[in-house]
Amino acid sequence: MSQAITAPTHWSTGQLSWHDRLSRFKSKLAYGACIGFTIVILALLALVTGYLVVIGFSSLNWAFFSQLPAAPGTDGYPGGMLNGLVGTPILIGAASLVGIPLGLLAGIYLSEYSSRSRIAGPVRFISDVLAGVPSIVVGILGYELLVVPLQSYNGWAGSMALAFLMVPIIARTTEEMLRLVPNSYREASIALGASKARTILRVVLPAATGSVITGIMLSIARVAGETAPLLFTAMGARFLPLFFAGSVPVGVRMNEPFPSLTEQIFSYATSPYKEQNSMAWAGILVLICLIFVLNLAIRLTTRRAAKMRQG
Repeated sequence: MSQAITAPTHWSTGQLSWHDRLSRFKSKLAYGACIGFTIVILALLALVTGYLVVIGFSSLNWAFFSQLPAAPGTDGYPGGMLNGLVGTPILIGAASLVGIPLGLLAGIYLSEYSSRSRIAGPVRFISDVLAGVPSIVVGILGYELLVVPLQSYNGWAGSMALAFLMVPIIARTTEEMLRLVPNSYREASIALGASKARTILRVVLPAATGSVITGIMLSIARVAGETAPLLFTAMGARFLPLFFAGSVPVGVRMNEPFPSLTEQIFSYATSPYKEQNSMAWAGILVLICLIFVLNLAIRLTTRRAAKMRQG
């Protein structure tokens, strides 16, 4: 006679074994720890953000956006940070014109052309090392290569130092994102008669556009808040870095000490004057808001472009 198979006692009675109870306890404990640490991090972030908004917003006024810095004891003191608000976008723009193409081309090479190359490994290693190099090292390098030969601090040196920081981040991000594109896309394009370059430009890059732009934005967000490289290269200035024809700006004065918002914040934060300390908090708030708005605009644009391609 066949013997009926019966379930274990703890299943039939609805009770759990000690091993199952211990596993469930560990799972709940890990879940609770994750929730707890998340709450702690969010609370700290809210505390820092709230503190920054309260102190920085109280020092914001129209003069901050419309006036140049004024020396203590002069009319209009402490003035504003118009010079830094104008100089920072120019420096980032000039750095992007150099850093983004170089980083993209390096990433494309590492992803699409390096299968049989002997220099791919060293390039990846150097990119990883440069991505973690302290920014002050880049500032000293820019000082020796671009400031000393020109015998003055200048905007070109500042923008090149920022571009140097952008290249390895963009290169490695681009490589990793392009590798996520399925090989079937490349094979289908080549099978239809497209060249490899055309396949990369028309198929591979568009498929990874959102991720590549995210990497570019990460690099811009990093250099937008850098101070040390600019202290050794652009130094800073209290005037507008523009040439004027009457009241119309017609050029940028890149061959002279160049203003930036981060350098102005550093200068005011270390000043013995309370008015300038308050202006530094306002500058930090404005800098964070600019980075936030820039990232938000890029993400919305990328999402809209992706929807248009799908439609």
